[in-house]
Amino acid sequence: MATVGTSVSRRLLGRLRDVMAGAGSAEERLNRTVGLIADGLHSDVCSCYVLRAGEVLELFATKGLLAGAVHATRLRVGEGLVGLIAAQAQPLAFADAQNHPAFAYRPETGEDVYRSLMGVPILRGGRMMGVLVVQNKKQRNYSEEEIETLETVAMVLAELVAGGLVPKDEQIAFDGNALLPLRFEGIRLNAGIAIGHAVIHRSQVSVQRLVAEDSETELVRFKEALASLHSQLDALLNSADMAQGGEHRDVLETYRMFAQDAGWIGKIAEAIQSGLTAEAAVQKVHDDTRSRMSQVSDPYLRERLLDFEDLANRLIQHLAGKASGPMDLPEDAILFARTLGPAELLDYDRKKLRGLVLEEGSPTMHVAIIARALDIPVIGKVPGVLSRVESLDSVVVDGDSNQVFVRPGEDILSAFRANLALRVQRLASYAAERDLPAVTRDGEKVGLFINAGLLADLQYLDSSGAQGVGLYRTEIPFMARPELPDVAAQTQIYGKIFEMAGGKPVVFRTLDVGGDKVLPYWNGATEENPAMGWRS
Repeated sequence: MATVGTSVSRRLLGRLRDVMAGAGSAEERLNRTVGLIADGLHSDVCSCYVLRAGEVLELFATKGLLAGAVHATRLRVGEGLVGLIAAQAQPLAFADAQNHPAFAYRPETGEDVYRSLMGVPILRGGRMMGVLVVQNKKQRNYSEEEIETLETVAMVLAELVAGGLVPKDEQIAFDGNALLPLRFEGIRLNAGIAIGHAVIHRSQVSVQRLVAEDSETELVRFKEALASLHSQLDALLNSADMAQGGEHRDVLETYRMFAQDAGWIGKIAEAIQSGLTAEAAVQKVHDDTRSRMSQVSDPYLRERLLDFEDLANRLIQHLAGKASGPMDLPEDAILFARTLGPAELLDYDRKKLRGLVLEEGSPTMHVAIIARALDIPVIGKVPGVLSRVESLDSVVVDGDSNQVFVRPGEDILSAFRANLALRVQRLASYAAERDLPAVTRDGEKVGLFINAGLLADLQYLDSSGAQGVGLYRTEIPFMARPELPDVAAQTQIYGKIFEMAGGKPVVFRTLDVGGDKVLPYWNGATEENPAMGWRS
């Protein structure tokens, strides 16, 4: 049943839709918009601050403040209450704003007569665009519903702000170096060397229609798209390379669990009922989640935000009718992305995928675990690489020395081709000697065993000729799960390992976590040297 706040939001969004589609420049429509918002929320003031170059928030439109303040009042991000909202990327409300220690008075605005203030960030695709503010002369305790309404309005307003208010010369200029050979350094998420051509991952579908004409129709669309998403994830889990189980399957099971989260689904439904289209509601809930979780210091929780980002993009694709099967790739694709969800990686044809380069990432992120299982070299934490690589550029991924070469010279390409050829020869020589007895020159027998951390590693047990597993890193299955596996789950994990070992001996290392091996559910005690970790 719709609440009073929901009906206000719907009426206001309907009026805004008419203004946004109307005649006039972007700034003229913005001026009309702030007037509508002030009236709709029974506020004495509504102002829109737009983020400009140099981390400066400029007053672009107002109803209630002095007209001379427009384009004259500027605040740095973090300065004043408006700057604080931008810095935190979160809504804030103050019944007595002028007595707040962060309040910064600007005499040209004439705002000394206004006591209370509510503001929300204007976000588009998670990027800060500005701040939307309402003020009242009397002390006013703004309700959660009013804050939600202003957030919804700000999301619609973001399209207007992005549509031409800020001059294009303030955008980051092309530096002219894109066609030169480049070398980047990152961190190794999976070892190996790959030579191929760049493919740029574009996961986000632009949301064009924001305001719904019929909320009930949008709810039906949402439910149908959600069912389609669940079916797609089920199909991924039933694919051949997931059938054998292992940590990569556990990761995808966890991802599917996120897609079935009742809280996430409920928030999207509420946003639709407030007057947004299904696509806009998914984007709004994701922007809200990103705003909250970006303040969290826990690296695991921050990485789970990437899973929710992937889910949001995937659900919007289903709503837009753009969900598809495996994406087409060149024969030797090197995939570039800011970040990547586990299901997104599995959307690509694994037979053609040679390597992966991420602007973000850590060894515990879910896509890294999937990539290890698929034996794809991965380099993470390569900031800025997406702005410097072009589609189908020649690329070398050196996962052994944590480097990425974009448009390398023929000398570098020749060196890496020779390296790969030597690897093939070395593997062939190993295969020829695989069944020879392991004996030292003085006649002593020695045992040769492999190290393992994923079930996928055990597929090399027979081909390598190893006598067994000399070290199984038990922390890897623990890192792939959202909660501590109980006795039954651990029994299943270790039983599968013994089954795949085919009777060969396996030596398990007792659980070794801490330092760079983070468990999502682990809250270990603070210690002087955290790199020492915790061992069972």
